[in-house]
Amino acid sequence: MSSAQATKNCITLKGSAQIIVDYLKYAIHSILFQRGVYPSDKFEATQQYGLTILMSKDPRITTFLQNVLSQTEEWLSKNMIRKVSMVITNAHSKEVLECWEFKMEAEKGDNQVADPSQRTSSKDLTRIQNEIREVMRQISASVSYLPLLDCICAFDLKIHTPGYTEIPAKWEESEAFVIQNAQSVQLRSFSTGLHKVETVVNYKLNN
Repeated sequence: MSSAQATKNCITLKGSAQIIVDYLKYAIHSILFQRGVYPSDKFEATQQYGLTILMSKDPRITTFLQNVLSQTEEWLSKNMIRKVSMVITNAHSKEVLECWEFKMEAEKGDNQVADPSQRTSSKDLTRIQNEIREVMRQISASVSYLPLLDCICAFDLKIHTPGYTEIPAKWEESEAFVIQNAQSVQLRSFSTGLHKVETVVNYKLNN
């Protein structure tokens, strides 16, 4: 019985990547809704982590996210991602108004094996989801202190990988960006036992 339980709670690198990419998907959709990047009638409610989360119904957005996050999952399962940035810009001036950073740090897991790709974690999935739920609640609450985005906005995702990473076709390397008069707020972190994820929002403080 104990052996079966151990197998049930065994998280591999691939499983950890899936958990994190699921979080990114729901977090990004929630941010798009909470920050008013797209009209509220373009979203529909779903249940995840014991919360009601608003998800975009726009097929262009869902297809874009599916393409980016599937590649993110592949790289993350190989520990090739340092950070994912969600950048919100003024659609006309291209000025960066807000950047949500999802910082990822590899953890050792339960077993000190020579091959890092074979590491596993026995951390309970319910505990992980509880940690994620607290972060999602903080994302929803961020509208209480973030400045109103009173212009037409656009968003993009930037994946921070090592320099030797082979970039997929139609992807391009992006330049660094600066938020003028920036302020930062650190949200809660969560861990799968194999990856620690920290969420930070950087925003332009209006004069």
